[in-house]
Amino acid sequence: MEEKDLYAALGVARNASADDIRKAYRKLARKYHPDVNPGNDAAEERFKAISEAHDIVGDPDKRKLYDEFGIAGAQSGFDPDQARAARTAYSWAGSGRGGAGQRAGFGGYENFEDIFGDIFSERGGGGAARGRRRAAGGDFESEIEIDFLDAVRGMSTEISLDRRDACSVCSGSGVDASAAPACPDCDGSGRVQVGEGPVKFTRTCSRCGGAGRVGAKPCAACGGAGQTSRRERLAVKIPPGVDTGSRVRVSGKGGAGAGGGPAGDLYIRVVVRPHALIERRGDDLYVDLPVTVGEAISGAAIEVPTPDGSKVRVRVPPRTQTGKQLRIRGRGMPSLRGGSRGDLYLRVAIHVPEAGGDAVTAAAEAMAAGYDSDVRGELRF
Repeated sequence: MEEKDLYAALGVARNASADDIRKAYRKLARKYHPDVNPGNDAAEERFKAISEAHDIVGDPDKRKLYDEFGIAGAQSGFDPDQARAARTAYSWAGSGRGGAGQRAGFGGYENFEDIFGDIFSERGGGGAARGRRRAAGGDFESEIEIDFLDAVRGMSTEISLDRRDACSVCSGSGVDASAAPACPDCDGSGRVQVGEGPVKFTRTCSRCGGAGRVGAKPCAACGGAGQTSRRERLAVKIPPGVDTGSRVRVSGKGGAGAGGGPAGDLYIRVVVRPHALIERRGDDLYVDLPVTVGEAISGAAIEVPTPDGSKVRVRVPPRTQTGKQLRIRGRGMPSLRGGSRGDLYLRVAIHVPEAGGDAVTAAAEAMAAGYDSDVRGELRF
């Protein structure tokens, strides 16, 4: 398995904080997003690498496994306890406690990398003559475009997915084992125990390739593929707080596993359509707030709708100028990490009346007397 440095992909140090990782991802995602670089295959590949890196090191649990085991720790179906047991067993075999030369003869392995690769490379298949390994299915990726307000509030939707499932006749093994004898090495379990001393672990049986049977014929229902095709309508929940480039994971809805192995995962990449009135900066939202001349001069308490669908009462202070920002805490974008929201900033925009005739003009002339300095006096270049 090719090792990847996910921290380097995001341009951050291995000890970077969760906030630093999130900021680095957003900056790079904006730069390399396919919508910003139409037809640029290199930018699209870079965007995929950035998204994969953020999906792993941006998740606290996945990050811990990645830091301990590398990219293998982030794969679907990975068992950290099994990996630790294998590592400990191999170390014990070569420490002298298991006897001289035991490492070289440790289940036929010469080094721990071979053990580790055999246990967790069961995402690959075995030869037809030796049956099939249990192999986890591949991950799928899809894309969905949603409205900005759906990103604020979250939503549930359905998508259509062409998928391949494990054959129900052979349970994904691809073989007809009904008349085949059980494998003598694993007694039909498909797994054999490896290791000596106090720590042991299991791996795929090399004789039957995990099928548990020897001499089996291909399954007639799936032709030996171990999978069948179907179209599925899938309910998907988009959490509040997503942004363009966010990926939503649907566990077990990726490619079917071979040999009865677990299915992969489906990752849905989100594209958020911009809103005409709302600007997003991180988890904070900015909206222009129209007020009348009278409200700006005298001050007022006004009711304002918010992007999350609720309404709040806001106090406009007397003598408020255009551009002044009124902050409403906790009414911005929900954080994907949960437990907090950004703030909503209302930028005051004073609107003059378009009707009213001479009375409005006279009122404006009367207000002109209230200016004690040139309002453009500081406008210099």
